[in-house]
Amino acid sequence: MNNVQFKGRTLGIAMSAAVIAVAGCADMNMGNLSQTQKGTAVGAGVGALAGAAIGGDTRGAVVGGLLGAAGGYVWSKHMQDKKMAMERATMGSGVQVSQTPDNQLKLNIPSDVSFDTGRADIKPNMRPILDQFASGLSSQPNTEIRIIGHTDNTGSDAVNDPLSVQRASAARQYLAARGVDPNRIVIAGRGEREPIADNRSEAGRAQNRRVEIFLGEKANLAAR
Repeated sequence: MNNVQFKGRTLGIAMSAAVIAVAGCADMNMGNLSQTQKGTAVGAGVGALAGAAIGGDTRGAVVGGLLGAAGGYVWSKHMQDKKMAMERATMGSGVQVSQTPDNQLKLNIPSDVSFDTGRADIKPNMRPILDQFASGLSSQPNTEIRIIGHTDNTGSDAVNDPLSVQRASAARQYLAARGVDPNRIVIAGRGEREPIADNRSEAGRAQNRRVEIFLGEKANLAAR
């Protein structure tokens, strides 16, 4: 078998595995799989797809799939309980609580809850939400936290980019003050580059001024 044939066959195997895994995550029943197996399947599918895209090398799809299976996220009872607690804590606030396709808990916190326009100090009505989010995390060392700040398109990148990072940093500092190890929290700012609504209206801009917080339980540790 020549190199081209080998690559083609490898790509077919990897992509088939990825399609099966990702399709499985869309069906939340997923047969009789345990929660850990579901998280591993999702991780494998996402990892394989990511690996296939690296440098066009189909061997990366296989490696990526293995890494995804080893390091993906699981949706455990702890994660389900956390989601329910956050739904109760944010009821009626406009905060969206959801489970992502790769089994992370996501909080989408709009500007009327999180930060005033042009500022990075946390509003009082965001504090109970972060308090509930921090609750119990110090006893869950196998979880990872990401905080992403966003802005609308008002102003320049020179203003919006650092502002989005400052907002994420403020949320991290607040969680750290409530016992969450800051080394477990990764922050980033996207500025205006990832809008979820039309920036041509005030309502749309208000939706785009937001903070997203992700919580993931690592499969490779949770399964032990």
